[in-house]
Amino acid sequence: MTGEPPGGPPPHPSGPPPGPPPAPYPVGPPPTEPSPGPPAAAGHPAFGPQTAPPPGPLEPWPATVRWQSVSTDLIWVELLRLAALLGVALLALAVGWAVSGHWLFGAGIGAVVLAGAWRVVTIVRAVHAWGYAERENDLLVRHGLLVRRLSIVPYSRMQFVDVSAGPLERAFDLATVQLHTAAAASDARVPGLRPAEAARLRDRLTALGEDRAEGL
Repeated sequence: MTGEPPGGPPPHPSGPPPGPPPAPYPVGPPPTEPSPGPPAAAGHPAFGPQTAPPPGPLEPWPATVRWQSVSTDLIWVELLRLAALLGVALLALAVGWAVSGHWLFGAGIGAVVLAGAWRVVTIVRAVHAWGYAERENDLLVRHGLLVRRLSIVPYSRMQFVDVSAGPLERAFDLATVQLHTAAAASDARVPGLRPAEAARLRDRLTALGEDRAEGL
């Protein structure tokens, strides 16, 4: 009795020990590589920062300068002027309606009221459209709503600059700078300025005008 189990000793494997079972073959079509997309257009982050489009022919106000706005108190000055004009017109129409009783005077009163309301809206927007910018060789003045206007006044063409203030402007502590050049068509003005700013702008434009005139 040797103590071996019946049938003899277990056979020894002749090769290396078995490894893990092979992975199953994937079912379905083989994966494909993604196709390259269209090339990036100009302005894409891969080509650098985007640049703003150039201003169109209907945008005469360049955005490359530092525009300075006028005081919003100019709105009250213009509204008071409008109120005085409307008051005279409404009074005349009311007297004519009371005397004659014709319906045309009543229609005229309604038309004046509508026109006054429309003018109030345009005054507010027009004051916000005013602006000026001081550059190295000239002064830019912008204004207008439906018709936008940009005046470019070279310092060398300025003859003199004055500051004016009417009764309503003085009541709201405002002044207007008037620029006079060799050609009357190129004159420009900047309303709605504080007296200190108006005096500073007048003195600076006068000094620059004298310097540019001497350099010609």
